[in-house]
Amino acid sequence: MELSILYSIVRTPLLDSFFLTLSKIVGSYGQLFLILGVLLMIFKKTRKTGIAIIITYFGVLLFGQLLLKHLISRPRPCHIDTAFTLLVDRPTSTSFPSTHSAWAFGAATAVYMNYRKVGAAFLIFAVLIAFSRLYMFLHFPTDVLTGIVLGVILGIVSVKISTRLIQKGNPPKTTAN
Repeated sequence: MELSILYSIVRTPLLDSFFLTLSKIVGSYGQLFLILGVLLMIFKKTRKTGIAIIITYFGVLLFGQLLLKHLISRPRPCHIDTAFTLLVDRPTSTSFPSTHSAWAFGAATAVYMNYRKVGAAFLIFAVLIAFSRLYMFLHFPTDVLTGIVLGVILGIVSVKISTRLIQKGNPPKTTAN
């Protein structure tokens, strides 16, 4: 069933180029989001969001990349149908969950919870990244959906943690009478 969904995706040279470029921008281990988090931490106004994105990044790395991928060990679609022409080198890692989707939605959730308008643009970007994993025949739909859920949950938790960290670093000022 899931393979038939992947086979039904219309592929064109223009879309090949678009999704390949998008994938390269994000990086093989979602480095874009780590860099974004570090950059946002530099500025006081965006520090809380930067911290949340970094917490999310390492949460996805721990729970998605290091734990679930090894625990589930689901083969990728491109490991099942090796005749399918890929746009990238055949990955050696397993499929479940899509950590690219998790990193994208985790960062988008963190941004959205702090900056609604910019966050909406990040959510669109996250949708494109998640779809790219299907388009490029690297993940099954359930891998991507699980990655989205993992990312959103980690994004929400990370914002709560970063809020507490920022509040601890900036205790409320009291005035003495």
